[in-house]
Amino acid sequence: MPPSVKSARPAHRCTECGYTAAKWVGRCPECQTWGSITEVGVIASPLRAVSAGPVSAKARPIAQIELAGARAVPTGIDEFDRVLGGGLVPGAVLLVAGEPGVGKSTLLLEVAHRVAARNGPTLVVSGEESAAQVRLRAERIGALHDELYLAAETELGAVLSHVEDVNPSLLVLDSVQTVRSPAVDGTDGGATQVRAVASALSAVAKGRGMTTILVGHVTKDGAIAGPRALEHLVDVVLSFDGERHSTLRMVRATKNRFGPADEIGCFEIGDNGVIGVPDPSHLFVSRRSAPVPGSCVTVTMEGSRPLLAEVQALVATSGGGGSPRRAVSGLDSQRVAMVNAVVERRGGVKLAEADVFAASVGGVRIVEPAADLALALAIASAAKDRPLPQGVVAIGEVGLSGEIRRVGGTGRRLAEAARQGYTAALVPEDAGPAPKGMRLLEVPDLGTAFARLW
Repeated sequence: MPPSVKSARPAHRCTECGYTAAKWVGRCPECQTWGSITEVGVIASPLRAVSAGPVSAKARPIAQIELAGARAVPTGIDEFDRVLGGGLVPGAVLLVAGEPGVGKSTLLLEVAHRVAARNGPTLVVSGEESAAQVRLRAERIGALHDELYLAAETELGAVLSHVEDVNPSLLVLDSVQTVRSPAVDGTDGGATQVRAVASALSAVAKGRGMTTILVGHVTKDGAIAGPRALEHLVDVVLSFDGERHSTLRMVRATKNRFGPADEIGCFEIGDNGVIGVPDPSHLFVSRRSAPVPGSCVTVTMEGSRPLLAEVQALVATSGGGGSPRRAVSGLDSQRVAMVNAVVERRGGVKLAEADVFAASVGGVRIVEPAADLALALAIASAAKDRPLPQGVVAIGEVGLSGEIRRVGGTGRRLAEAARQGYTAALVPEDAGPAPKGMRLLEVPDLGTAFARLW
């Protein structure tokens, strides 16, 4: 046998991440998924030297590369452009994933309508609905336009034929799991098919300078369905989520090659479609004429955007006969348990025999430590049955020893609270200057915070 070629051997590939192994294993060493390794046949591994070949374009100094064809083009939907970093980049491939019924198709149909009105032909290909069904939705939200083309296809070749005929500046494919390529084996919506379809559309998008938006399904635990390689193939990954019983929808960028990957766009869904909410703080804060026990307002950071959010707590006498109940909604249950213990041990509030319920307002999910102080104050307020003074916000992380720590972006948080009409803020020591019209109450620990308020 020539020394430059190894003997043929069976190959096994992970259907989730594409990892290749020489033998079968029960768990993928790369993505740690069980049962995802499958045999893909017998391959040979040539070890031949590779000679130089032709290039597509000569390498140039980076400062001489033209940027005219890579500038972001605004869609006209400010909240969507905010998440993208300014708009849609020609030739970019975006993946938008979310729960069924959350409003992905409605939002992207509005995006396609805006792009058609501004930049010419736009193509929407639906693999889940007929063209007539998409037309009904477009009519309901006012997204009819002569430059907006619709098609219902599930074959990759047919999709590419429509692209050749329409020559769109934007292609929306809803969804990538419903389109199959006859050139590769695999079940419809399987890892092999999804990877092949995404790879082909990405190559076409780059070659034509056509922005492409792929709609993706999600699994039961909220992860994007299909192989992990799908997220590596695209330029932008957006997560579109929201509570089923709330009208609030949020778009987050988890990957963005053209802008920040921590921005958030807020939308409200209604009969007229998905509408951007430029100032969503009022959705997360209750409006009352008088303060009530068990409620405290904080300021969270979603990317570079400060948002006011209200934390509520209820402390009730346990019915006995077992452990007290601890129920959480919209907050991190592990962090709530930690703050609950600190409030009892360091703040002197008896909670061992009481039921404690904690929740956020408006369906927003609060996970950052900056809301710890507000949560602790809400729990203590509910236990003491004494409300916090009106017009007060609380910002700070609570440590296990009861100390209040500083958090990032305190200046922007306080400025947003002052803009919304709040006049006082409980903050850690050395939090910086106070905005105009606001008084800062610096507290080093939880006991001091309780003493200052009550």
